[in-house]
Amino acid sequence: MRIAFDVSPLSHERTGVNNYIRGSLTGLAEVAQERGHSVVAFAPTSPAGRRVIPEELAGLDLELRLLTLPGAHGWRTAWSTLGRPAAERWLGPFDVLHFTDWMFPPQRHGVRATTIHDLVPLHHPQWTTGRTQAMHGRKYRNAARTCDVMFANSAFTADDVTATLGFPRERVVVAHPGIGPEFTADGEAADLGVPYVLTVATLEPRKNLGTLVEGFSLLEDGLSLAVVGGQGWGDQPQLDVPGVVRLGRVSDEELARLYRGAAAVAYPSRFEGFGMPITEAMACGAPVVASAHPSMDEASGDAAVRVDPERPEAIADGIRAVVGDTAELRAKGLAHAKTFSWRHVGELFVEGYERFA
Repeated sequence: MRIAFDVSPLSHERTGVNNYIRGSLTGLAEVAQERGHSVVAFAPTSPAGRRVIPEELAGLDLELRLLTLPGAHGWRTAWSTLGRPAAERWLGPFDVLHFTDWMFPPQRHGVRATTIHDLVPLHHPQWTTGRTQAMHGRKYRNAARTCDVMFANSAFTADDVTATLGFPRERVVVAHPGIGPEFTADGEAADLGVPYVLTVATLEPRKNLGTLVEGFSLLEDGLSLAVVGGQGWGDQPQLDVPGVVRLGRVSDEELARLYRGAAAVAYPSRFEGFGMPITEAMACGAPVVASAHPSMDEASGDAAVRVDPERPEAIADGIRAVVGDTAELRAKGLAHAKTFSWRHVGELFVEGYERFA
């Protein structure tokens, strides 16, 4: 099979979706090569994105097709909504078209597939921008009408796709995110000068960092709160308070060091497709305090302390429960993290394509 895989989001700032695309493509390229298939990664992108995407895909065994356009976002939207030209005109013949988050290109032949990370724009539009609502809403409707198979990053999301979009559950494949090779308990741990609680999230309302900061303020002196993540949108949490250290965006290698050095990792998100920082932290041996929302059940397993994300007191109690008494929780987390791999995601993708070919 020749598999055409959309990598458009890789041209923008990295998020969980970008990390899933990069990781799943790593697994897909490996498995496809072993089974005699080929992968072409494609994207209409801006001149700046043309530089970023090759860096993201360095070392992978695949073909790369980039169409460099000014105003690439508008081009992607028009391509999807007008329904022409067919993707084969640009990419040549293929057996599978797997589109991602930003567009739903038309095709003449082959298996049609996509990944659904969550349905937050439908359930909680107040937590997304108007642009995201419009873009994702169109994608969801098209995918439910035209796809042969969808991949979801959790059973929670897969069930939601069926309940909300009416897509048959037997045609939704659950492909939990893997964990990158950087995230391991072996290696150097960060030292910020004082014990710290780490949180990893883009600064946006859904990530609930304001409530985390309130919970942190209830803790005893001697801990700091380290915040990793890019600038988001909407009302920003007040981070200019004593004990809070804003680290911004960091490399995966530095993030692994921060996980390894953390007294606890707190992830109080209100809603996720999966919750990748939870399993990354566990793979690095960090004890995790996670939101009790069921969308994070699969990431957490039985290896995290779960708390009500809307109650600062509950978050503070959860952090107290793990700081200083973590041996059992760390062991459970390490064992749980071993069940996730990007290679397995690649296997699930290929098996899903082959099923409908």
